[in-house]
Amino acid sequence: MPTEQEILGALKNIIDPDFQKDIVSLGFIKNLSINDGNVAFDIDLTTPACPVKTEFQTQAQEAVRQLPGVRTVKVHMTATPRSQGSATDIQQSGLTSVQSIIAVSSAKGGVGKSTVSGCLALALAKRGFRVGLLDTDIYGPSIPSLFNLRHVTIYVNDKNQFIPLQHHSLKVMSFGFLLGDAPAVLRGPIVSRYIQQLLHNTAWGELDYLFLDMPPGTGDIQLTITQAVRISGAVIVTTRQTLSLVDVSRGILMFEKVDIPILGIIENMSYFICDQCQKRHYIFGGSQSTTLEERFGLPTLAQIPLLKELTTSLDAQIENPLIQEAVDQVVRAHGKTRISRKEIPQIRFDDRFTYLKWSNGEELKVSNRDLRLSCRCALCVDELTGNQKLLPEHVQADIKPKEIFPLGNYAIGINWNDGHTSGIYPYKTIREIPHSKDEGCGTRDAKASRPSS
Repeated sequence: MPTEQEILGALKNIIDPDFQKDIVSLGFIKNLSINDGNVAFDIDLTTPACPVKTEFQTQAQEAVRQLPGVRTVKVHMTATPRSQGSATDIQQSGLTSVQSIIAVSSAKGGVGKSTVSGCLALALAKRGFRVGLLDTDIYGPSIPSLFNLRHVTIYVNDKNQFIPLQHHSLKVMSFGFLLGDAPAVLRGPIVSRYIQQLLHNTAWGELDYLFLDMPPGTGDIQLTITQAVRISGAVIVTTRQTLSLVDVSRGILMFEKVDIPILGIIENMSYFICDQCQKRHYIFGGSQSTTLEERFGLPTLAQIPLLKELTTSLDAQIENPLIQEAVDQVVRAHGKTRISRKEIPQIRFDDRFTYLKWSNGEELKVSNRDLRLSCRCALCVDELTGNQKLLPEHVQADIKPKEIFPLGNYAIGINWNDGHTSGIYPYKTIREIPHSKDEGCGTRDAKASRPSS
């Protein structure tokens, strides 16, 4: 009969592609039992819709079955529920049985955020998961038009909670269902109260995922949402248009300040494919080889082109492989947040240099001037041409940070004494700032110092 050590040893050969560690070391194996050669155990995943779930199950069965003395192998795939509920512990909140809440945000209107959030939610619901979609835009709700759910009736249950509409196995709720075609002429405090009611007074029941279609902007309404519920992670949707990218920076800074992990960026309307030559045309600049990760330090989860099926109302037939791949990447990024540890370096600066030091001994010392010139925000770089708009002669001699703050484990944000505040500086970019021996010009003092192996 096989031993527990032999079984775990066999399972250690299964590597999670996202964490690059084996599933035993990651703690995925639960409830292992051995009875007269009959082996059973759970593989507890980080998220219910894990794209490699079936692959893990097959690999585990084959690995254990090859051990001497094994008669049968039963592998049960699980994902431990993580009730999100209310950040303020509101009693009888409709969110108490929701495992994961994912905010889909753009900070700027007109980039297809609602369409993307609708596609993500609908695609997961079609895969058999329990999914809800909440339109949190009070002034301009898009979900009723997006799903062609106009002139509908919303009912309440015996707890006086709204009952969300059922649309192709997806639960949907929007203030637009209550408002109809009338404009929302409301002041801020009233809007915040309506948002609270939609969040907590909707009978979502048991959900694996609830997607929040966030309103554009980074003001009081957005902060109300982030403070009212425990959001598992945020997806940023944008185009490469300069104005959109300026707002992306604001959105990233907002989520980081309220300690919500950012799963990554979906670049919408990234390109169109010519129907004559099949060539990709990047209408807002960039190319297939460049991603927004170079600018913000966050992973680009998907580059979605202009698609005809996304120009009309969504139905249950979202089969485009690019959409399905975007769903997989969002789910995988969400799963990473349950295990990944935020690694924040020690940060200090003086009149000439900025210093970063990590717990593994890696150190960076970079001149303030070079750091300021490395900014890749839409105000400092022309998006269409890629040319630097911020030139050395535009940077004052006494440039230095007023404040530096970490952004997750991928970048730092800096408020400079020249008034610039929207720049995001990925650690990868800082490491790649060219070395110069001319210290007198305020250039980088030294390359990154890494611990010896």
